[in-house]
Amino acid sequence: MDNRSIGVALATRLQRFFDQQDIAYKERPIEQASSLDSAVSALGSAREDVIKATLLIDISGIVMVVHRYDSSLDADALRQMTGRHLQPLTVQQTMRLFSDCDPGFTPPIGNAYDLPVLLDEGIDRFERVLFSSGTDHSMVELDGRSLRLAMAGSREGHVAIRGPGNEGARDALTLAEVASKLKKLYRLPPMPALALRILRLTSNTEATARELAELIEFDPSLTAQVMRYARSALFHYPGQINSVQDAVTRVLGFDRVAHIAMGIASVRAFDVPRSGILGMDNFWRHSLYCAFLCQTMAPSCGADKGLAYLCGLLHNFGLLLVGHLFPIEFKELNRLREANPEASMQSLEQQVFGQGGEQEIIAVGHGAIGGILHRLWELPDPVVKAAGVHQQPGYHGENENYVMIVQLANALLKDRGIGDEFNPDDVPALLQGLGLEPAFVGDLMAQVDQVAPDLDALALSLTA
Repeated sequence: MDNRSIGVALATRLQRFFDQQDIAYKERPIEQASSLDSAVSALGSAREDVIKATLLIDISGIVMVVHRYDSSLDADALRQMTGRHLQPLTVQQTMRLFSDCDPGFTPPIGNAYDLPVLLDEGIDRFERVLFSSGTDHSMVELDGRSLRLAMAGSREGHVAIRGPGNEGARDALTLAEVASKLKKLYRLPPMPALALRILRLTSNTEATARELAELIEFDPSLTAQVMRYARSALFHYPGQINSVQDAVTRVLGFDRVAHIAMGIASVRAFDVPRSGILGMDNFWRHSLYCAFLCQTMAPSCGADKGLAYLCGLLHNFGLLLVGHLFPIEFKELNRLREANPEASMQSLEQQVFGQGGEQEIIAVGHGAIGGILHRLWELPDPVVKAAGVHQQPGYHGENENYVMIVQLANALLKDRGIGDEFNPDDVPALLQGLGLEPAFVGDLMAQVDQVAPDLDALALSLTA
């Protein structure tokens, strides 16, 4: 019923705006609600059409962000889109601005309140929307044409993550505090005994290929995986490889065998499902591709090939730790990752793990968590740093060449749909930081194309 005299009051300024702009709408009376959440719940299946407003502020003023009710804001996307560090308005600020509204019932029509609006992409294509009227006893329905009229002049972009969340501000924790709380609150997995023995052996400059081979051969499964790796077309070895020692001395070399064996053994510390975009199958595929790229880039970037390989191979271990400690939340993170390819991984992690309580410590991101674990496991400093800050663009500091090598590898792999991040990186800046020419990328990815089938087969074999 399209009616403006049904007797259900809208907020004064919203009503005036609709009348002045000749915007047709429908009033939807509801039982008096205590909050917007309860009002939306009363709508039943129609809640899928509800939009809402989130109000943000900085020194330049207030912005209204309009997005779906079942979404939360993507802080990274907002920062990139606006170049501003916006914070949520307080309840008191909101009440002063929307003095004609019942508390908690803000209409998402910024034009009615002379506010600039950021509109989440796709909303202007909805056939209809429902939203708060500004009162606790009615909702408003607009068809697509009326919505577009009401949103005239809004700036559109990807600003929200699909899936319920909480945009409330949280106090940041230092990494030292995160590490302390992690160790205090959760039983962090120790490095598996075999991986630890391999790590100790590699730190001994007198260690021999025979000693490494004998250590690996204690474990039949690890032996088979190392042999499969050495026999793969990645290395084009023409002869027979009959033992791990053959793999070390004839094909792979001491460091490469030690690193792949340590990575395989270390993964056994985690209980993470195989399936899903963040599951173990895709983890190994991402890690092996990244390790290959890092190792290939290393000589051109003043980095050690073995260390670069290990940085690429282990940089995402924090994701496994998150999945191991929080299987339910990890399942939700997996779902959100698939549903929100435009969102940054760190924004998704903040949404899932930043809901208050002690789990807020995980909201620093899986990179920082991985760095903490690697430090606990006493891995080499470049490996610790590459894991810890690979989610931080523009990093400068200790071991930055190894960090940028991992970041560039991840950036290039995104074009192949490999990895857990899909939003673009500043590849020219990374190339410049590493002293590489743009033409280097073409040669590098041509090498990836040659070995891709073998890396895919190897990744599957490691999770079989």
